[in-house]
Amino acid sequence: MNELILLNGPPGIGKSTLAGLYADRHPGVLNLDVDKVRCLIGGWEKDFQTAGTLVRPIALSMATTHLAAGHTVIMPQYLDAGAEVLLFREAAEGAGASLREIVLMDTREASVERFYSRTDSDDPWHASVTAIVEQGGGPRLLESMYQDLTSGLEARPTATVIPSRRDHIEETYQLVVEALAPAAR
Repeated sequence: MNELILLNGPPGIGKSTLAGLYADRHPGVLNLDVDKVRCLIGGWEKDFQTAGTLVRPIALSMATTHLAAGHTVIMPQYLDAGAEVLLFREAAEGAGASLREIVLMDTREASVERFYSRTDSDDPWHASVTAIVEQGGGPRLLESMYQDLTSGLEARPTATVIPSRRDHIEETYQLVVEALAPAAR
């Protein structure tokens, strides 16, 4: 059955890397990296928030189209609020698919460290996000986002939490695949 796989987790935890691996190893799966779609909107660097409001409906449309055609979508995206997750769940169900939420987690401290140790600092998107995080309080903002995600998970018992250790990409990938296997449902 086709499904929308929401690969959730704190910023910098490895969502995009793992979604890319999953799509590469599962032909036909759409890697709907919303952050990359945002970069397709003119002026996104100057008005990051407005581009964000424009990109959500685009992502929903892309996901719905791909799901309705009978294919799977993996979407690496930090979503802390149940309302945002519900929006994507409803889109999936409207296309005759299901939503599976996989949440990658490390400790709060390690998650903050992983955000700052990312090696893609020459990427314009990452540079913009880093600047936004710094303007919002730096590590305190990241800790708050971690807490918001953790709190939000309490209301979403169907989410599967997977430990994600730094530099253990294949190990984490295997845990994601196992969580998505039909026997794990």
